[in-house]
Amino acid sequence: MSLITTVVVLGLLTIYEVASVGGQVGDRCRCIKKEVKPIGRFIAMLEVKPANSQCPEIEIIATLKKGGLMICLDPNALWVRKVLEKKNAVQTT
Repeated sequence: MSLITTVVVLGLLTIYEVASVGGQVGDRCRCIKKEVKPIGRFIAMLEVKPANSQCPEIEIIATLKKGGLMICLDPNALWVRKVLEKKNAVQTT
C-alpha cells in the first residue's frame, strides 16, 4: 500500500511541476502559475520567451540560485521589469 501511495504522490508532484514550468506541448504556454512576490536576490539566471503562435504571452522563467528550481515570473510586476532592465544594462556594458 505505501509503495502505491508513494508512486501516486510522485506522479502528482511531477504533473504539478510540468504545469508550473513544464515543457511546451501543443498550443500551451509553459507558465501557468506566475510569481508576483519579489525574489530578485534569489535568481541565478533569467530566460525570456517572447510571445509566439504557441503562446500569446511573454514568459519569464527564473532559475533560482539554490537548487536550480525554475519559477515563472509575472512580466507585469514592477520588480520583474526592474530586474530585466538591470540584466540588460549589465549585458550591454
